[in-house]
This record gives sequence, C-alpha cells and structure tokens, in this order.
Amino acid sequence: MACSASAPSSAPTAAALVLLVLASFVCSCRSAPPDALVFKGQFLSLGVLNLMFFSYTSSYRSMLRHFTSLVSGPFNFESGGSAGSLPKLHLNPYSWSKVSSVIYLDSPVGVGLSYAKDKSKAYTTGDLQTAKDSHTFLLEWFQLYPEFQTNPFYIAGESYAGIYIPTLSHEVVRGINEEVKPTINFKVVKGFSYIAACGYMVGNSICDTVFDGNALVPFPHGMGLISDDMYKETSTACHRNYWNDSSDECRTALLNVDTVIAGLNIYDILEPCYHSKNTKKNDEVATAWLNNDSVRSAIHAEPASSIGPWVLCTNALLNFDHDAGSMVIYHKNLTSQGYRALNYSGDHDMCVPYTGTEAWTASLGYGIIDSWRPWIADEEVSGYTQVYENGLTFATIKGAGHTVPEYKPQEAFAFYSRWLTGSKL
Repeated sequence: MACSASAPSSAPTAAALVLLVLASFVCSCRSAPPDALVFKGQFLSLGVLNLMFFSYTSSYRSMLRHFTSLVSGPFNFESGGSAGSLPKLHLNPYSWSKVSSVIYLDSPVGVGLSYAKDKSKAYTTGDLQTAKDSHTFLLEWFQLYPEFQTNPFYIAGESYAGIYIPTLSHEVVRGINEEVKPTINFKVVKGFSYIAACGYMVGNSICDTVFDGNALVPFPHGMGLISDDMYKETSTACHRNYWNDSSDECRTALLNVDTVIAGLNIYDILEPCYHSKNTKKNDEVATAWLNNDSVRSAIHAEPASSIGPWVLCTNALLNFDHDAGSMVIYHKNLTSQGYRALNYSGDHDMCVPYTGTEAWTASLGYGIIDSWRPWIADEEVSGYTQVYENGLTFATIKGAGHTVPEYKPQEAFAFYSRWLTGSKL
C-alpha cells in the first residue's frame, strides 16, 4: 500500500493511521499496567499512522494537554468553573483523528505520565538515544498490532520535536534499509507516472543553532517590538551573528533587546503571560485533570502517589544530552531520498521564529517549483507557502503561535489534511 503524494487521479490512494508521540518511552518505562484496557480491544484504523513528538524540551513534563485538548486531539477542555475542579470535555471539531488514526506516546521516559523503574539509567538519555528508543517502541508496537503494518506511516511534531522527528526518521529509514522486522511502511514508492512518498512534518521546530539563533533579533524588529535604532545597533555590535555573543558590545546590545521584549509571551507575542515571564502556558486546567485520581485510573496511568504529580515543566528528572547537532543535514538526507517534508510555522512565535525556519529550509538548495503565495482555508488567507523540489514545503500560519493547532485549529486541520493526501496547501 503506497503512501500519499502528489499524483494523477489514477494513482493508488491509501488511508492512514497516526501515532502522536508526546514524550514517553519504551522498554523500562510503563505508562499503563499490562492489563490496562488501553492496550486491548479494537483500534479504529483510518489508514494513516502518523507519529508526532509534541514536546518543547526535555524539561517539559508533557504536552498531553495539547494533543488531547488544545491542539490536534479529539477533545477540548473547558474549565470546571472553580479552582481544582475537573474540566469539562468537548469533542474537538478539528481533531486530526478525523482524517487519520492516532497513537499517543510520551517520550523520552520521565516526561508526562511515563516513568522508569530504574531511574539511574533510564533518565540519563539524549537526542540520539531517544531516537533509538522511539524506533524500538515502533517495532514493538507493530509486532503487537501487525494489522497496521501496511498502513502509510508519517512522523510529525513541533518545537523540540524538530530534533526528535528527523533523528527518528533517520532511525526508521536505517531500519528499513537493514531489513529490520517488522517493516515500517515509511517508504518512497516510484511508479511510471507518480511518486508516492511518506514523510514527516515539523512545526516551529528547533533545527540549527545558527539559523534559529540568528532569527531572534530580526523577528522582533520585523514585528515592531524593537526600534530601528536598536536593531541597527545590535546588528553592528554582533555582526549579525546573534547566536554567538562573542564580544562585550554584542552581549550588551542583546541584553537591551531582551530587556525590551521581556514582558512578552515568547510562544505567541499577542497572548498574555501566565505564572511568570518564564512560563507562558496556562496549565491550570490540565493540572487539575491529570492529577485527579479518577482520571488517572480511567486512562490507566499510575497514581500520583506512585510516580508523582503531573507538572508542566521540571528540570528535576532528566539528565539529558543535546547531542544530535544541526538537523539541516538530516533534512537534506531525508528529502534527497524522496521523503516529503512540511516545515510549518506560526508567524507570531518568538521562541522559534518562522524567519529562521524559512532560512534553513531555503539553505537546502532545492529549486522552487511553487513560488511564495498565500494559502487559503475557509475562503480566507491563512498563511503563506513555498514549495521546493524533492517534496519540501515551507508554510506559515497567519496569527498562530508556537503550537499552531492550539492557536489556529481550523487552519491546522486544513493544512494537515491536504498535506497528508498530497494535495497543495
């Protein structure tokens, strides 16, 4: 069964199943007991399996609230009305599970509601080990559910998943080339008149120290957050290398910029801050829900008395090594093999600005086959896109912040659905 792609109407099409990785993990971690109902019964297969890491960094305990509520999952949260009360759940009309089947996975071990019995070993990990562990999880999952082995497989995620997604994709491709069983249907299939390719998506994703770092000053200037004089002063002092403050003059100029924008929500410059200037996400509803004993029992998670409470962010658990380096070479390697890639960015995110993503996407050196243009959803301009050779697409989402489906769910559902089927944005 081939993956979706741009192809004539006579080309074969395939349904899809989606795996969303929140941030947990495999062998030594167990987010549900062996007899948990979550591992029994029938899965509804819509044909596409799409693996998503949706974590910020290893210090974030979980992005579960995003996938199951505010982002692409099947439910939306509504406050229960009083402090600490359980929220009300409503069906999400723009859930990505409408067009693909979804599996959620916490990774690396220690985030979300995942845990390890041997904390001394499991919690010492890094980018590359996480990719290997996640690949192991996939192999074991497909062994448990072989009926999904022929389903087209996609990998996607946002933020720090910009590291997890390319490195895991690399591990999956390596496994396919080495004929590791079971075979994951993450393939490029060439026909007489079309190429059907699986692929991956990354949103507002960390990629490269230089590209990402050098966007952190031009972006606030372009958004009117710092003055022309401040921008020129900083550019001169730092020689436009903002990621490497190698001189006192550069450090002083960058400190001035930081001071001016310190009161803003870096994940969406239009949104208010919560808790403090260092915590930009409102986690009150998710905290009440995920720390409720009845909820934990219902989702087959260990109680707080066993593995501790769920918190939005913590640095207490993981000894994490950011050892993967730049992702540019990973993207080049994967797309040159024919894997489709969508690099999308909310254009009001100041954490990983779209300008950096646009720059590293262009740096891959592919020819442009669909020049910069608006893309439309619900008869409105929803952002802008440019398509390159080798199935590489860059897109912005107008008015969205760091987690696009959270801020613009209808637009996110539109581009996700189109990309999954190989249609133009």
